[in-house]
Amino acid sequence: MTSEPIPDDSGAEIIELRPSAPAPQPDRPAARLAERRPVIPAPLRRGNLPGTVAYAGGLASHHARYHGLRLPAYLVLYVWHALRGVFILTGRLITWWHVPELHVLASLAVAAGRSGHHDALNAHREGKKTRAARGRIIAVVAVLTVAVVAAGLIWLPWWAWALAGLVLVLVLARHGRPEGKPVIRSAVVAPQYQVPTPEIITRALGALGIAGINDALRTGAGIGYVTDVHRDHEGWGTELDLPHGVTAQMILQRRSQLSAGLRRPLSATWPEPVPAEHEGRLRLWIGFHDISKLKPATWPLAKAGTVDVFAGFPYGTDPRQRAVTAPLFEHNWLIGAQPGQGKTSAVRVVASAVALDPLAELWVHELAGKGDLEPYGRVAHRYVSGLDDESIGYAAESLHMLRRELDTRSRKLKALPKEQRPDGKVTRDMARNRGQHLYPLVAIYDEVQNLFMDDRHGEQAKDDAGYVIRLGRAYGIVLVLATQRPDANSLPTAVTGNISVRYCLKVPGQPEVDMVLGTSSYRNGFNSAAFRSGTDAGLGWLKAEADPLIVRTYYIDLPAAEKIAERARVARGQAGTLTGYALGDDDQAEVRSFAVDVLSVFGEAARLHTATIADRLAAHLPSVYADITPAAVGSQLRGLGVTVKNVREPGKAPAPGCDRAAVEAVTS
Repeated sequence: MTSEPIPDDSGAEIIELRPSAPAPQPDRPAARLAERRPVIPAPLRRGNLPGTVAYAGGLASHHARYHGLRLPAYLVLYVWHALRGVFILTGRLITWWHVPELHVLASLAVAAGRSGHHDALNAHREGKKTRAARGRIIAVVAVLTVAVVAAGLIWLPWWAWALAGLVLVLVLARHGRPEGKPVIRSAVVAPQYQVPTPEIITRALGALGIAGINDALRTGAGIGYVTDVHRDHEGWGTELDLPHGVTAQMILQRRSQLSAGLRRPLSATWPEPVPAEHEGRLRLWIGFHDISKLKPATWPLAKAGTVDVFAGFPYGTDPRQRAVTAPLFEHNWLIGAQPGQGKTSAVRVVASAVALDPLAELWVHELAGKGDLEPYGRVAHRYVSGLDDESIGYAAESLHMLRRELDTRSRKLKALPKEQRPDGKVTRDMARNRGQHLYPLVAIYDEVQNLFMDDRHGEQAKDDAGYVIRLGRAYGIVLVLATQRPDANSLPTAVTGNISVRYCLKVPGQPEVDMVLGTSSYRNGFNSAAFRSGTDAGLGWLKAEADPLIVRTYYIDLPAAEKIAERARVARGQAGTLTGYALGDDDQAEVRSFAVDVLSVFGEAARLHTATIADRLAAHLPSVYADITPAAVGSQLRGLGVTVKNVREPGKAPAPGCDRAAVEAVTS
C-alpha cells in the first residue's frame, strides 16, 4: 500500500491508502474483452479536473493566508530563538573547551585514596593540555571567522549578506527552539473521519446481504475496482464492477445500509449506476460532510444574467456541488414535497428563470394565499394568490385559456410555411416575432391540489390540464405544477402521466414517491421518504431526461426574488414584453398592440427615427415603455414586418427609423 496526504476543506491532511498494484484475483469468466487502464488518472480527467484544481488552489490559498497573517509572529519567534541559540551554543562551546569529564575522573581518583593520587594528577595534567589545545582551536576558528567577515565586507554583495544572515538565524533558531515547540504549526486540523479505502468499501458492500456479493467475497473473486479511490470535489469517488448478477440498482436500494457500513452519514453516501457501461458498473461518491450541513448555494443568476428557456437553466447542485441544469421548454414539471421541505424555493428558481427570459410569458397561480410568489407578479401576464373561490376560479379560467391558446397556436403553426417551422414546433426565432404570438408561455400552479380537488372547478381543471400537458409541448406552452399533497386525488394520472420533469423532495412514503417520480421509483432506490424532515430541506430527486439524480435546489428567499423580479421587469420593459397583470390589467395584453402604440405617437409625421419613437412611447405610455430603447423599438418593428431603414426627420440627419405607412400596413 502507498499513502498520500489529502487535506480536507479546512486544510486537514488525510492519509489516503491506495493499493500499489491490483490485488491478484482468481480466474473468473470474462464479461467483456480486457480493457486498458486509463492513461490519465481519475482526478485529472476532464470531469474531475476542475474540482481537483479548485481544491489544490483553495488549499494553497488557505496556507498562504494562514501563514501570511502569522508571518510577523514567526519572525519575532525566530529572532528570539536565534538569540537563545547564541547562549546555548556558547555554553556548549565553553563546556567543550573546559573538558568537564576530566574533572569527574580526577574527583573519582581522589576519592579512591592514596592509590588514586597519581591518577588524579595525570587527569589534571591531561585536562590542562586538552583545554590548551581546544583553546587554540577556538582562537584559530575565531581568527578565520573575522578574516572571512572582513573579506565579505569588501567583496560580497548585500544579498549574499542577507542570505548568510538568514541561514545563520535559522541555524541558531534551530538550536535555540525548545524541544517539541515548532515555530510554524500546521494550518490544518486532523479530520474525524476515515478515508474509504477499497477494503472499507468492500467490507461495507459485503454487509448488505446481497447473495452475489457474499459469494464473490467467499470464493475470493472480490470486487473489481475500475478506478482508485480518488479525491472528487468535496469527497471521494470510485467506480467498480460488481460481481456477476449484482446490479447497481440493488446497491442504490440499500443506500442506508451502505452508509452504515461505511460509517458515513446517509446524505454523504451516494451510489449511482453507470448505464453507459453495463448494469453492474457502480459509481460511488462519499462526501467529506453531510451535505445538509453545507450552506445552500446562491442561484448563479441572482444578481446578473439572463435565461434562454429554450436551452435550460441552472436549477441546483448535486452532492459534489456541481451545477445541475434543468430543461424547461417542451417539458412540463411536477414538484412534490411535504410542507417546509423546500418546495417554495424550488418553484421560485423556475419562476425566476422564466422571468429572466424577456421572450417568455409567465402566468403565476399561488393557491395558498401566503404570497410566496408575489414578486413575480411584477412581470407576470396573469397572477393570483389566494385560496378563496375567486382565486380558484381565476386559476381554473387560466387553464381553460391555455387550452384555447393551444388550439389557436396549432392553427397558426400549421399556417406557417414549412421552411419557417422546420421541426414542426415553436422556435426562438418565432418567439422573437411577437406578432405571431408563438412565444414560450409558462404557467405555474403552486399548491395545485387546491384547484384539482375543488368541487366546482376541479374536474374541468383536470381535463384542461391533461389536454395542455399532452399537446402543449410543441406549441411552447409549459405547465409547472407544485403540491404538498401528492396523491391520486390531487394528482390524477391523466395529469401526471405525460409530465417529463419531476422533482421530489421529502415526502411521507412509497405512494407519494411513486406519484411524483413515477411508478417503481421507490423500489428502484430513488427514495425521497428517506430524507430527514427539515434537516434535508431543499434536497430531492430530480428526474428529467435520464435516471433520477440527487439535487439540492439553489436557495432564493423572498428578498432575493424581489430583486430578480425587478431586474426582469426592467429587461422586459426595454424589450416591450410587459403585459397583463404586470401592467395593472390582465386583459390589457389581449388588446394592446405595439404597432398601434407606435402609430399613436407618430402624430402627423410621415417618418420617425426609432430613437424618437422610443422617447415618445416612454413619455406617453410610461407604465408600459418607461425603459424601452431604440434598439428594442427596431427589433419589435422588424418582428411585426415593418421595414426599419435610415430615414430623415425634419432638421435631423438620417438615422434608423420607419415610415408611417409601413406601420399602418401592419395595423390594418
